[in-house]
Amino acid sequence: MKENSLMPINPKKFRLCLVLLLIAGISRAQFYDDFNKDKIEGWFFFTGDGNVSMDLVQMDGYARIRIDATKDKYNVWWTIIKRDISGFVDLRKLQDPAYELRVEAKVRLSAAPRRLNFMINTQRTTNFHEHLMEFDIPDISNWHVISYTTKNLNVRPGDTLYVQLDATDLGWDKYYVDIDYYRADVVNVKTAGLDKGEAVPYHPPIPDANTFSYHLNVAHDCLINSDFPGINFNDWRIKTPNGDANGFSVSGNQWAILKWDLRKFKGRKVDQAGLLELTTLALANGGNYCEVYGADFGMELGKIRVIEILSGDPEWDQEKVTYDNFTQGKTYAAVFNTQMIYDADLTVVSGGKFFITISKPVMQRLLDGTTRGLLIRPLGAIDAAFFASENKSGQEPKLHFNLKQ
Repeated sequence: MKENSLMPINPKKFRLCLVLLLIAGISRAQFYDDFNKDKIEGWFFFTGDGNVSMDLVQMDGYARIRIDATKDKYNVWWTIIKRDISGFVDLRKLQDPAYELRVEAKVRLSAAPRRLNFMINTQRTTNFHEHLMEFDIPDISNWHVISYTTKNLNVRPGDTLYVQLDATDLGWDKYYVDIDYYRADVVNVKTAGLDKGEAVPYHPPIPDANTFSYHLNVAHDCLINSDFPGINFNDWRIKTPNGDANGFSVSGNQWAILKWDLRKFKGRKVDQAGLLELTTLALANGGNYCEVYGADFGMELGKIRVIEILSGDPEWDQEKVTYDNFTQGKTYAAVFNTQMIYDADLTVVSGGKFFITISKPVMQRLLDGTTRGLLIRPLGAIDAAFFASENKSGQEPKLHFNLKQ
């Protein structure tokens, strides 16, 4: 064939081929694992805190994290799968403020509601919470796509860039987390669109209670004690310099249960995370946890743990409720979410306000009635007392929240 006899190029086909080539080039530059091989490659896994074991196994077209926390005592354990993706993404582009790393996974859990989290770090990372985002997984029957985009990720050429998927504090049982795929992409933050899933920021800042439109006093609050399961403790009193005060004190196997009358908000949607307000009566705590257990584990103890009530008697009355008639013969895990909402340090003085975030999905479940109230229990050797609902001078427990208009 002579040189001048070449067939003319169709402009539309040329543009289509060019687009396909660009897409192929971009795809090769990103990380994607669909776990469809005979074995899992490139990932490593490990545990921390508590007494928990895990394994990462190849299933039929997906990966499964198997977790055994049946020997754990404090439920502050964590399990992590981690991978180096430095060779798959453009680290130079990540130095441009217009670009960030987005990770995405399709997951399924054996217990719900529970949270998982993404974490991004490098070999230079010292603040491992900076690029950490939790996600609320509401059920066990469906696959859920979750994604997280970093903000101001500090990474440069030559770094080792790691992506993680973590399961923490799910409870004292055996669990699994299924992963259909995991991907990581360098994205332009202006055009990437919104992340997927119900994100739950890890220990977010506490907003001023006055920024909320609704302020609802607790309807019923009482203590339950598994060591004295048939006893009602609504007459609990705490001695103060000003006389006896109505309150509830949590320690050991003695916990507080609280519920609100939210019936008039049925069908409404919350706008953001809410806020639980308690007024401290007294606090006794201490212990050299970090010296004995190490800094990472020890710092988890000596706190207050706030938990969703998922079952039990919905019509309980504070003047009659006991551990037995509240739980109705069900196990702890059947009544309470074994993964806490948040843990918090209680440092305020007597009469001071103590606030803890109630995440947006939990706040919505409270409005919907699928979460029936809140349990407050200690984490570690701590004895904390709060003013109860009988106090009508602004010291009773409250929920602060906003609703979508």
